Amino acid sequence: MTGTTEEEDPAATDLAERKMRFLFALRSRGVTDARVLNAMERIDRGLFVKGIFAERAYEDMPLPIACGQTISQPSVVGLMTQALNVSARDTILEVGTGSGYQAAILAELGRRVYTVDRYRRLVREASDLFRQIGLTNVTAMTADGSHGLPEQAPFDRILVTAAAEDPPGPLLHQLKPGGIMVLPVGQSDAVQSLIKVTRGANGFDYEELRPVRFVPLVEGLGSE
Repeated sequence: MTGTTEEEDPAATDLAERKMRFLFALRSRGVTDARVLNAMERIDRGLFVKGIFAERAYEDMPLPIACGQTISQPSVVGLMTQALNVSARDTILEVGTGSGYQAAILAELGRRVYTVDRYRRLVREASDLFRQIGLTNVTAMTADGSHGLPEQAPFDRILVTAAAEDPPGPLLHQLKPGGIMVLPVGQSDAVQSLIKVTRGANGFDYEELRPVRFVPLVEGLGSE
């Protein structure tokens, strides 16, 4: 009797190929840190993209999400995470939860992640996703991110996913000595630069990484 083999599911095969191309695109755009690539392979971006844009979840492009915000381009997420140089012992603050995708990747790399957003809806939806995928070391809160999170400070690492004209003073002060902050800086209607800030013994060192485009960092809480 001749054995039969199950036919492969074309949809599953297509999804696997899209995910493989996704990781290849990250590497080709400079995301080379093995820990970051592994985290981005484990965290499925498709879970964080809803509605009509779900089909484009594995393309290297920013996409709209609720509350007029965006989920960042994956290669930019990877490059920002890489620049942050997270260790397994680090406590991290993320300003701008958005879809929750960036915070989930940070949670794969660090000890503890606090993420804040001005929109309650985004915090609620991201928290649901964190529970769904079993991330227990990330806490999402509704707060004005420009003030940081003083009750949990200081932080080993701070990541800001919205652009300010200058690095906000409260965030600089909440960074531990030796700590790193990565953020976009510049006017919202002009070219922005991704900046890496390292807190040294005698002040802050600034390194310009690349041009980027992010939504502006807005003070106060959102209406949704």
